[in-house]
Amino acid sequence: MAATLPSKCLVGTSGVALPITSELRDDGLRVVTMEHPPVNALPVQGWFDVAAALDDVARDLDTKAVVLRAEGRGFNAGVDIKEMQHTSGFEALLGANKGCYAAFKAVYECAVPVVAAVNGFCLGGGVGLVGNADVVIASDDAYFGVPEVNQGALGAATHMARLVPQHMMRTLYFTARTIKATELVQFGSVLETVPRAELLDAALKVAGEIAAKDTRVIRAAKEALNGIDPIDVNRSYRFEQGFTFELNLAGVSDELRDDFAGTHKSDGKGSA
Repeated sequence: MAATLPSKCLVGTSGVALPITSELRDDGLRVVTMEHPPVNALPVQGWFDVAAALDDVARDLDTKAVVLRAEGRGFNAGVDIKEMQHTSGFEALLGANKGCYAAFKAVYECAVPVVAAVNGFCLGGGVGLVGNADVVIASDDAYFGVPEVNQGALGAATHMARLVPQHMMRTLYFTARTIKATELVQFGSVLETVPRAELLDAALKVAGEIAAKDTRVIRAAKEALNGIDPIDVNRSYRFEQGFTFELNLAGVSDELRDDFAGTHKSDGKGSA
């Protein structure tokens, strides 16, 4: 039988329907869910809400592990390009970059292990979240990709490099190809793939094994493992973002995003 979740608690301003919810179960597992139709391309505030939900865990000693999941067609389609192209100047770009940085950092530095439960597509910023998670479970129809070059941006190579070997990462990055979750199992970056209907149960099972340990030891272990990581993921991703800013200043990014979103920001005529 598929797992059911308790009543949802909104994160953010009271009374406003937000794309991120956070729920603490009786067994100490916290389930953070992204739900922003149609494709879970998160707006600027959504990324900050993901960060806030995970940062709260540090102060909540009742949370023993986190499952990061999504409702809808896919796990995450990255940033909301249309929001960016319908916002004048660089305000939305800067917001998205800061929001993604905060969200990826929050996953990586979450006080307890984060189990990512990936359904369907996981693209761009979605890879940033999953690449920084501690355990990855995926549905058997899930796939991953970093199509940043198509939109004149750079980023999440830091995180894709945690999922696949270097040459595979470069191939995926330069070509904007995707890779199936079933293929990632061979690299050990995805623990297992299951039918989509069983995904939440599978993620909760692994998270439950972690939660069964002394949470004081697990929290210390999470900090220790981060401390011996060979790559500083926060600094590495920030370095990538610098090239995104250069491409935006050169006007390249707006041209490519206009092609994607059907807008006219790059020619100064405003949005469609």
